[in-house]
Amino acid sequence: MLKKDRYRAFVDYFSTHNPDAQTELNYRNPYELLVAVILSAQCTDKRINQVTPALFARYPDAETLASSSVDEVYTYIKSVSYPNNKAKHLVGMAQRLLADFNGVIPEEVNDLQKLPGVGRKTANVIASVIYQAPAIAVDTHVFRVANRIGLVDAKTPLAVEKQLVRYLPRETLAIAHHWLILHGRYVCIARKPKCEECPITWMCRYYERNRMPGTKRKKAVDTPQ
Repeated sequence: MLKKDRYRAFVDYFSTHNPDAQTELNYRNPYELLVAVILSAQCTDKRINQVTPALFARYPDAETLASSSVDEVYTYIKSVSYPNNKAKHLVGMAQRLLADFNGVIPEEVNDLQKLPGVGRKTANVIASVIYQAPAIAVDTHVFRVANRIGLVDAKTPLAVEKQLVRYLPRETLAIAHHWLILHGRYVCIARKPKCEECPITWMCRYYERNRMPGTKRKKAVDTPQ
């Protein structure tokens, strides 16, 4: 399948079968989404959703979070991965947000990355979800699935991002992020993809090379776990 045909098939399938895909993180405003995404690094959305209700009740806005101590924030997030660093990031983020952006979550990816705890992936999530910017965040799921399907042939998250931005229709970039994450979370899982349950094997390069009946199984070129 040619690259342009694979992209067309990918967009056609998911726009039909999952037209309302969105983040599984619970949030009510841009501030809450930013906090949740910072916390979600190397942690499950399920765990973050268990932690954030009490966290948001105690810190409903950047002002209350900025005036807190790292030690106190830690008590609310100690069950997530890397709680010490994330507590520092959250307090620092809130303080920088107030000092440099008047408490308003910035729209630009470069500005977002000036906030502690916000890397390119997090910045792209906020820009695309909150401001509908033509950006796509590349986490481990997006990296893995985009390579497996054959949308990209890339060895770094930035390279994946650039290829997806180049070939996906601009208006689909934000939702394509969620299509790839959800497919990677529930079907195209890291260690053993559920090809027998997958509805898009007909467009998938990994399946074509490794699982299709009558083909010699090749060593999969997969992403880091």
